[in-house]
Amino acid sequence: MTTPSALFSGQTPLAVRMRPVSLDEVAGQAHLLRPGSPLVALADGSTTTRSAVSVILWGPPGTGKTTLAQAIARTSGRRFVELSAVTAGVRDVREVMQEAMTQRDLYGASTILFLDEIHRFTKAQQDALLPGVENGWVILIAATTENPSFSVISPLLSRSLLLTLQPLTDADLGGLIDRAVSDPRGLAGAVALSPEARDALVHLASGDARRALTSLEAAAAMVTPATEDDADAAEDPPVITADHVAQAVDRALLRYDKQGDEHYDVISAFIKSIRGSDVDAAMHYLARMIEAGEDPRFIARRLVISAAEDIGLADPQALQIAVAAADAVAFIGMPEGRIPLAEATAYLATTAKSNAAYTAIDRAIADVRAGGFGRVPPHLRDAHYPGAKRLGHGKGYVYPHDLEVGVATQQYLPDELRDRQYYRPSGRGLERDIAARLEKIRKILGD
Repeated sequence: MTTPSALFSGQTPLAVRMRPVSLDEVAGQAHLLRPGSPLVALADGSTTTRSAVSVILWGPPGTGKTTLAQAIARTSGRRFVELSAVTAGVRDVREVMQEAMTQRDLYGASTILFLDEIHRFTKAQQDALLPGVENGWVILIAATTENPSFSVISPLLSRSLLLTLQPLTDADLGGLIDRAVSDPRGLAGAVALSPEARDALVHLASGDARRALTSLEAAAAMVTPATEDDADAAEDPPVITADHVAQAVDRALLRYDKQGDEHYDVISAFIKSIRGSDVDAAMHYLARMIEAGEDPRFIARRLVISAAEDIGLADPQALQIAVAAADAVAFIGMPEGRIPLAEATAYLATTAKSNAAYTAIDRAIADVRAGGFGRVPPHLRDAHYPGAKRLGHGKGYVYPHDLEVGVATQQYLPDELRDRQYYRPSGRGLERDIAARLEKIRKILGD
């Protein structure tokens, strides 16, 4: 019987060996592989019906971008050239274009150019692709983990189909793992997989097929080979357990790019969880950012903004706590900085919420931008400079501190806006008291 250690000796990685040779073997992405879809048409080997449209594949790592490109090349019968934006330059692109034209003119062969990590190409390098895509010298299949709207030039986007890949589901990953265990290209039945180990591999992969297969390979290598003295073991393959998986993979893959979509998606979820008063969700997203190495000053700044925008005068102490957390993080650094960040997060998520101050300033700004500002009432104008009083500045102004209630019946807004009410306190937290007091103040001002 073949042992796991013998199976792995000198072989290419399991994820490479298990790469599908046709679209039928691709795990997941069913929404892109329906009959008649652009990718299926691109893979069609018929010279009369096959597509020649270029595509940009956008999705997280391990979702099958390279796999799809290679499967399309194999089934379509086209010439396949692969470049990586990490190592290729303008000269390499032009050489591919020239050779593609030669192959087309001399042999009638069309070329698929697979360009991995196109977001790493500069504008000039992407410009070099345009003639080939425009004139059909090559069919471009470009892969990126970054949002193409920000990382791919507009002319190239307009000449290509943008297709979004999704992380693999647990069912997709489970089927992929099962096939890798039994397939002759994979582990060929040299090991068995316990249900607990299978579940652990699926969970740790976080939707990443490559991660799932790499983890499976590492766990399989840890299985004790069967011995000749053990007759039962000689008949049955050794079993990968959850303990083997735990030893091989120490933590789940955390997908996070401090300059990409995950950076914005996670911070957005963090702030919205605080706004929604879900402290557990807020702590989860805070932990993801900390573990991914996010700049703690960025997190602290967003907490300060959240305290002012979403909590405001419902609990004025929230802003003080957020600012104190920002100061503490700058003072003590990480990893201890996670503690004041967590304290501020918990406070902001669980306290009363109001965006009344935030919406008040936006309403006022909207009026100003629309031309609604008017002249400052004469009694409020500066009366300290020579000649100001002759102009009527300050005349009739009532000093509020001279009154028992501390509020004078006089107009403060310009005439054009005298009835505007920008600040509308909520009935939550401290703003309950503010709302009651404000009602009395406005009644005095308006009398």
